Amino acid sequence: MPSEILINSNLREIRVALIENNQLAELFIEHRAKRGIVGNIYKGKVTKILPGMQVAFVDIGLEKAGFLYVGDIDVTDLLGPVNGLTQPEDDNVALGEEEEGTEESDQDKPIRPIGHNIPIQDILREGQEIIVEVAKNPLGTKGARITTYITLPGRYLVYMPTINHISVSRRIEDEGEKERLKTMVSEIGNPGEGYIVRTAGQNCEKSDFEFDLNFLHRLWSNLQKKAESTPASSLLYEDLNLIFRSIRDLFTKDVSRMVIDSKLEYQKCLEFCTNYLPHVYDKMELYQGPAPIFDHFGMEIEINRALDRKVWLKSGGYISIDQTEALVAIDVNTGKFVGHSDPEETILKTNLEAVKEVVYQLRLRNIGGIIIVDFIDMAREESKEIIWNTLIQSLKGDRSRTKILKISELGLVEMTRKRVRESLAQTLCDTCSYCGGKGHIKSPTTICNEIIRAIQRICTNDQLDKKSLKVEVHPCVYDLFFEEESSFLEEIEQEYCLEVKFIVSHKLHQEKYNIVLE
Repeated sequence: MPSEILINSNLREIRVALIENNQLAELFIEHRAKRGIVGNIYKGKVTKILPGMQVAFVDIGLEKAGFLYVGDIDVTDLLGPVNGLTQPEDDNVALGEEEEGTEESDQDKPIRPIGHNIPIQDILREGQEIIVEVAKNPLGTKGARITTYITLPGRYLVYMPTINHISVSRRIEDEGEKERLKTMVSEIGNPGEGYIVRTAGQNCEKSDFEFDLNFLHRLWSNLQKKAESTPASSLLYEDLNLIFRSIRDLFTKDVSRMVIDSKLEYQKCLEFCTNYLPHVYDKMELYQGPAPIFDHFGMEIEINRALDRKVWLKSGGYISIDQTEALVAIDVNTGKFVGHSDPEETILKTNLEAVKEVVYQLRLRNIGGIIIVDFIDMAREESKEIIWNTLIQSLKGDRSRTKILKISELGLVEMTRKRVRESLAQTLCDTCSYCGGKGHIKSPTTICNEIIRAIQRICTNDQLDKKSLKVEVHPCVYDLFFEEESSFLEEIEQEYCLEVKFIVSHKLHQEKYNIVLE
């Protein structure tokens, strides 16, 4: 079934939805006030070198200096040819072979020379001006991670002007096609420069690549000229916004149309396609319906579901997704599904359904890092093999790189998925201000018991000479005290001749209380 791209654009944000099989497959969001800078190229100035950590800080004109690790420095560009450095021969040595999505990916990073062990203090000096590209957005207190390996993505190619290597996207599996593409690009590319053929380049002819090459070569030439006359700590090149990146990166042969709800952006898209991608010009559509575009196509409901912890399966089972700082745990349960006869068949059917839903949710929610999937225990080895093979096949449609270990004896699957941007929950949600992100708070009963112990400690203090005690609590705690703990208050007042007053405070957190002696 053909895929579609929906774009919701306004003054505050851009949202791009990729629809596959009439279902939301991926969602990209770009806040105009907080636009990412991955792919931007700057002329920077080295401000500090830390030999002990083999890193340098580079002022690129942002609030925080960029972070440059020694392994992200192209020494051949800064020092010239270095003895002992070689280029990789196997495509798999590359740090990825193609930028598949509209954000940073391990598939668009440059190929580094093997054997680079030169100390950073021998490569850079403070005050030196260098051209760098942002590889990772600033996060928290950290500045942007930068590299001197420049990559310029086009429609069919990623151009690497400082690296002498040609490779093909790992998504193109046919070896004959790989060789054809590499030979073709080597014939029309500049000697000594690098190119990665993207998935969109499969089955393309020489003329398709020549258009891409001419554009990318002109872009690099203009960028170098601009660098000569531009002062340090300045932006040299800004990557396309989310809409144009979507046209460039998501518009595969399977996409039947792109529907956009902004007339201004629609006109810009037509102009962009006229200049760079004329073959997709006729697939652009302007949405003019009365309802918001995402409401009309049912996307808002799908987005809200993607933020739920529990996801129900059609059979009646469900998966629960819990994300921590270090890893994501996904638990598979039979739920309401009890099957008909054979328990093993019931378990296998639930696990098979869960596999497809897990892969779908990982992609939709853009979950990355370490992932543990706890499948329902299976007694038969053939059942485990079926689940494993289904998982491998289902992940082939995922643009992010994954690594999977075999199903363990406990029914667990350990895997990693490349984290290329914030997850959907991180993009759309804030940490709960009430529970602080724990997902739970102490019950009123627990708080009552804590208060009782605190009062007992105060009453057993020999220095106590006060006659009354005031306790300020949340309404829930107050109600419970007088429903279940009124006898304790009477005992305390009689034993210690102490008057205890409870005061309700709607401003207090349920877990908080104040005890004051009067």
